[in-house]
Amino acid sequence: MRNHTSLTSFILLGLTDDPQLQILIFIFLLITYMLSVTGNLSIIILTLVDSHLKTAMYFFLQNFSLLEILFTSACIPRFLYSLSTGDRTITYNACMCQLFLIYFFGITEFFLLATISFDRYVAICKPLHYMTIMNYRVCKRLIFCCCVTTLLIILPPLSLGLDLEFCASNVIDHFACDANPMLKISCSDTWLTEQMVIVCAVMTFFMTLVCVVLSYIYIIRAILRLPSAQQRTRAFSTCSSHIIVISITYGSCIFVYIKPSAKDEMAINKGVSILSTSISPMLNPFIYTLRNKQVKRAFNDLVKRFKLLSKN
Repeated sequence: MRNHTSLTSFILLGLTDDPQLQILIFIFLLITYMLSVTGNLSIIILTLVDSHLKTAMYFFLQNFSLLEILFTSACIPRFLYSLSTGDRTITYNACMCQLFLIYFFGITEFFLLATISFDRYVAICKPLHYMTIMNYRVCKRLIFCCCVTTLLIILPPLSLGLDLEFCASNVIDHFACDANPMLKISCSDTWLTEQMVIVCAVMTFFMTLVCVVLSYIYIIRAILRLPSAQQRTRAFSTCSSHIIVISITYGSCIFVYIKPSAKDEMAINKGVSILSTSISPMLNPFIYTLRNKQVKRAFNDLVKRFKLLSKN
């Protein structure tokens, strides 16, 4: 029988040991994190204060922006602290909390993107019934369902992960607590946990992707039936921002599951993790605002209000 070792902390290796490269990474991540929080917070404020942004579409966008802030805040500030102080240790409890939060917010985003696809389907295919179908109560229930479904998906593999033993090493080859590098250093039998993680990941990916693809099949069919080119262009423009965000989100996810060589696997996973936790949350607010006239108009109105208040 193996003696059970009570592990109290892990060591996160980060991205590199080069001090100069660490400085560049710190500056880059600090800038992207500040832009991400500022951009997403701006969208939340605009959707709360502007009366023209009270539809279901902007309610979902508001919740998506909140998820982006929480998702990037679950790992980037801790990594910035590690880069600035050189302290790479993280307690076992903090690591488990970070793991839970990253997966909870990340997976909920996938379900919310699928929900936004359904919202766009109703808006374009059933425009006369849109306000009736996508009322505030339905929108709240859809958000609640996204969160509950995510919990049901992540709790089984997480509960198995809490029983893992770490007796050989406590060094995690990542900048945040992630399932794959943690399973690699465990001295327990991780076969069942690994299979559970794969099943949950594939299930989430294909469930949400099927919803997105089916919604856009019906959306494209409805748009192509519109009589004028101007109507078709206007209809496509309402979905363009969402399509770009979906492409970035699912594209980064696909890279994780394209199995590279064992030597490059962890490096690629780290790179994709940086993309999904810092760059994507920074880009999404700009994608939605730059391609959305209503959001830009609401932003300009808010700036004018601040100018008037400052003059008074």
